[in-house]
Amino acid sequence: MGKTLIEKIISAKSGKDVSPGEIVDVFVDARAARDFGGANVVKNMQGNGLKPEDTTKTFFTFDCNPGGSDQNYAANQHFCRRFAREHGIEVFDVNRGIGTHLAIDDGLIKPGGVFVSTDSHANIMGAIAAFGQGMGDVDIAAAFAKGKVWFKVPKSLQIKLIGKPGPNAHPKDVVLAMARKLGANGLLGYAAEVTGDYVDTLNLAGRITIASMGTEMGATILFFLPNEKILEELGIKNIDISTIKPDKDAVYDTTIEIDIDGLEPLAAKPGHPEDATEVKGLQSVKIDSAFIGSCTNGRFEDLEVVAKLLSGKKIAPGVMLKIVPSTRKVWQQCL
Repeated sequence: MGKTLIEKIISAKSGKDVSPGEIVDVFVDARAARDFGGANVVKNMQGNGLKPEDTTKTFFTFDCNPGGSDQNYAANQHFCRRFAREHGIEVFDVNRGIGTHLAIDDGLIKPGGVFVSTDSHANIMGAIAAFGQGMGDVDIAAAFAKGKVWFKVPKSLQIKLIGKPGPNAHPKDVVLAMARKLGANGLLGYAAEVTGDYVDTLNLAGRITIASMGTEMGATILFFLPNEKILEELGIKNIDISTIKPDKDAVYDTTIEIDIDGLEPLAAKPGHPEDATEVKGLQSVKIDSAFIGSCTNGRFEDLEVVAKLLSGKKIAPGVMLKIVPSTRKVWQQCL
C-alpha cells in the first residue's frame, strides 16, 4: 500500500513503516522555544537534571514580545539567554523576526524534516513539505533533552483547488475561501495535501500564507510539495523530493474540491476566520485600526502588494495602521 506525504516523513524519522493511528517516537530535526513558554522549557529541564541532546539542533526564537516591555517577559528572555550561553545554544533574538519564518529562511528545517516549537503555528512548515507542530513546554523540554518526541500518525486527505482566482485575489483570499468551505473544524486531526494547477503558480510567500492558517481549520498540517522554483527560493540543492512525494496508490480518507475560479478578495468577520465575505460588500464599514504582516502576510511579496495599494494615498484620520514584516531581512529588503 502506498504512503501519503505525512506517512513518508514520519516513517523516515521514526525508522518504522507507519500507518494512520500508530503512535511512534519521531526524531526532531529542529527544536525551538520562544520567549513565550521558553522559560518553562528551561525550568522543566533544570528541574529534571536534563541537558540538550544536540545543541546544533536546539534554538530559542524570541518573537512574542520584542520590546521586553513586560517585566516577566524581560526576565524570561534573560533566563533563556543565560541557559543558551551556558549550553552553546543559538538564540534568534528579538531583532531577528518570527521564529517559524527564520527556521525556513535560515535552513534550520528542510523538506521532509520535522520541527517542533512552543509556537502553535509551527505547522507553517507544511509550506515546504516539512512536518511542524506546536507543543507545550513539557513536550518541548523532552525534545530538547532526547531529540525525539512521540506522535500519533494523523489521517491524510487531499484538497484540490479548482480554477484560477480573479486578478485582485491573493493567497490570503484563497485560504479564507478554504476556511469558508471547510469550517473551523473541517480538517480536525488531518494532514492535508493541497494540490491543483493553482498550487504550481504559488511562490513561497503564498504557500506560507495558506499553510499558516491550517490551524484555523483544525488541521494538523497543510502540505505543499515543493517544485523546482520553490527549492530555488529556499536555496536548496541536491535534495531528492521523490523520497517524500506521495505514492500514486497512497490512501486518503477523502478528497475535497474547492472552487476558486474567479475568486474575489475576501475579508473574515471579527473572531471567525471561516466567516468570510466579499470585500466589495464591506466598503461602507468604517474601521479603527488595521494590522498588516506578521506570520501570515509578512513576506516581502505581501508588503509589496500593500505598498502598491497605498501608493499616493494617506491613512484616514483616526485610523491606526501597523505593518509588521516577518523578519528583519524582509524589513531591510522593503527599505
